[in-house]
Amino acid sequence: MPRRTDTRERVVRTAADLFRAQGYHATGINQVLAEGGAPKGSLYFHFPGGKEQLAVEAVTLAGNDLCDALAAVLAAETDPSKALPRALELLSQDLLASDFRNGCPVATVALDAASDSEPIRVACEDVYASWQRLIAAHVGDDDLATVVLAAIEGALLLARTRRSLDPLHAVAARLGALLGRPKP
Repeated sequence: MPRRTDTRERVVRTAADLFRAQGYHATGINQVLAEGGAPKGSLYFHFPGGKEQLAVEAVTLAGNDLCDALAAVLAAETDPSKALPRALELLSQDLLASDFRNGCPVATVALDAASDSEPIRVACEDVYASWQRLIAAHVGDDDLATVVLAAIEGALLLARTRRSLDPLHAVAARLGALLGRPKP
């Protein structure tokens, strides 16, 4: 029986980190393999679809990881006006820990490659849809979930660009106030 290794998952996680920080086009396969500690021949063995397949799997993995983390934060607080600001705090901590290199694990790839690759676009769309469903389940409204997700994505981009958590804090405060209001 062949020996089972963690090469495949290590390469996907490394790619997810690099795509998140650098984008799809700026991340080379050789860099992914070198940083993932994988031999060159392993790419097409594990990913016969090449870099595109690797990106789809990396976006999906990173998106699911963040969805799980957000689900845990939201499950710990039933009041959306308190839960969503806590979720933004989780994202703030990740930005700080990465020295503002890691924004959204999907946005960089979506902006960089989704218009050129249907499989990558679909992977990004699927991850965003899973986040929106999670938020909608917590706030009870699909349209409001779209607004919340768009605000969070925009805040992450501004925070990363400005190298400041102020946009995330502003969105957290406004979302908290918006979600704490009685429904008309």
